Amino acid sequence: MKLTTRTSMRLGVRSVAAGLLLALIAGLAFAKPATRNRDEIPNEYKWDLSQIYPDWDAWQADLQRLQQLMEEYAGLKGTLSEGPQAVLHAMKLGDELGMLAYKVYAYPALMRDSDTRNNEIAANLQQVMIAFARFGAATAWFNPEQLAIGEETMRGWIDSTPELQPYRFPLMDLYRQQEHVLDEEGEKLLAYATPFNQVPKSAFQELSTSDIDFAKVTLSTGEEVTASYGTYISILQNSSVQADRKAVFDAFYGAYEDNLNTYAAIYNGILQRDWFLAQARNYESTLAAALDGNDIPTGVVETLINTAREGSGVLQRYHELRKKMLKLDEYHLYDTSAPLFEFDKKYDYADVQDEIVASVKPLGKDYQETMRRAFKERWIDVYENEGKRSGAYSFGVYGVHPYMLMNYNDELDDAFTMAHELGHTMHTMLAYGTQPFATAQYTIFVAEVASTMNERLFLDYLLSRTRDPLERAALLQYQINSIIGTFYTQVLFADFELRAHRMVEEGRPITADALSQVYLEVIRDYYGDSATIDDIAGITWSRIPHFYNSPYYVYQYATCFASSAVLHDAVTTGSRKERKAATERYLDLLRSGGNDHPMNQLKKAGVDLSKRETVQAVIDQLDSLIGQLEKELAKVKS
Repeated sequence: MKLTTRTSMRLGVRSVAAGLLLALIAGLAFAKPATRNRDEIPNEYKWDLSQIYPDWDAWQADLQRLQQLMEEYAGLKGTLSEGPQAVLHAMKLGDELGMLAYKVYAYPALMRDSDTRNNEIAANLQQVMIAFARFGAATAWFNPEQLAIGEETMRGWIDSTPELQPYRFPLMDLYRQQEHVLDEEGEKLLAYATPFNQVPKSAFQELSTSDIDFAKVTLSTGEEVTASYGTYISILQNSSVQADRKAVFDAFYGAYEDNLNTYAAIYNGILQRDWFLAQARNYESTLAAALDGNDIPTGVVETLINTAREGSGVLQRYHELRKKMLKLDEYHLYDTSAPLFEFDKKYDYADVQDEIVASVKPLGKDYQETMRRAFKERWIDVYENEGKRSGAYSFGVYGVHPYMLMNYNDELDDAFTMAHELGHTMHTMLAYGTQPFATAQYTIFVAEVASTMNERLFLDYLLSRTRDPLERAALLQYQINSIIGTFYTQVLFADFELRAHRMVEEGRPITADALSQVYLEVIRDYYGDSATIDDIAGITWSRIPHFYNSPYYVYQYATCFASSAVLHDAVTTGSRKERKAATERYLDLLRSGGNDHPMNQLKKAGVDLSKRETVQAVIDQLDSLIGQLEKELAKVKS
């Protein structure tokens, strides 16, 4: 399952009065709901899960069918050696199972994320996870049995059987990883551990959503707010009062500090699990185990971290500029997103839809039209509601379409997040529409290319529509913050993850104090003397969902950001012929799904991440943008 993650109204009216009336109705229809009660939010802002199943009865029927197919698949044990037709039968049945599994899992999972407090939905989701775990144990025979056939024999079967061609890459790639595949009993044992492996992630989600208690804070205006994630982000990005930013920052992380030892115990479970699985499969490190599935050299991550850390002087330059512009005696982490100037433009959901679609014009009309469907056909759950999971994602449901979770709050960041998640959605749609199921799932390593490409195009569009130095400065500031958030911050996270995992590999104790100390060291490595790093900054690791949900994921935001920078330049600069060729290479990357190793896919599109200069280019770009921002700020000041 990949998380990867507005109706364009044309009013045909015959009178001015009718036009004004319909415009008023449209404005009312798209006004942001004044409630966090999900039942009171209009349907047009909520995803339509009936496109997966009309009701729970239909879901239950497919769950039973899935379990029947699982039993049928398990019954194929011992048949693969009979020849290519036996392998083909197993692969086709596996496809049928996989496509059905997407729907059976997605229906309760998406419902769960829209209201994490509903225990009945949680129980249904657990039914699916239990079924998946049993299936994993019952089919542990497949990889060892395939490997027993022999690589040359399997290649011959594929060459002589046209219907096996779609399965060539996944079948042959298994032989590359042969030394890390256990015998049947070993694979079965690891499959039995699957439910346990999900427990730390589930514990974090429950502690951070269902059970978390955010405190109320009184701002300098006298307004009392709940320091939830949405409020925390909004105030840090929009408030010009340092005391308000500090109050919300302290209150928000206070909710995590109250349970810090529990978060440390949960994260220790993640670290111990990863090291157990790495050793069980004969890997020398957790990093090697995490990267091997995509054939990524460990040096890619190590070079990324070293290059970013060595280039942190540019990051520090920006924060020194911010401290000067904000006229602060002390500059803290809660000041790093504060506005450098007053810019209060709101980005209403209704307005942003057409702008995002227009921004991707360089990628073609078909790309734009598919994107419009996401708004028209209720693929998006737009606004925050009580009990809803925080953040945003795009979740592909094979055979249906992707679903996007948002917590839209009318800020510039929300508009760019929408463009970002629509990039994932388009990647999924192009892959699903081109690749057979066996190779439709693209890897995490390329997942953030389409999303960050969309963001870059959206920025281009917004900059092209204004000559106002204030708005241009705001957009440049956003792009700089985007590079910092998508590149530097994610590398910082990856640096911490790597250090934390190595603590376990070296047999060092994992405690809340130890993790917080490591995190403080990492922050100081990147920020240097450009900011005052308060002690509470050390505990901020505890709330990063990716650490718990998908370890060794975040570095790929940075590598993908570097990739999209190269691809964006190719698509938007040069002659018309060159741009057209680059666009087609880019779209081919999205269409390729998972039909090759991601490093190879990116090279075909024109990106080589094995080169240090590809990473350094992002640092140089940031340095240039800071210079442009300084010029625009000078115009604003004058």
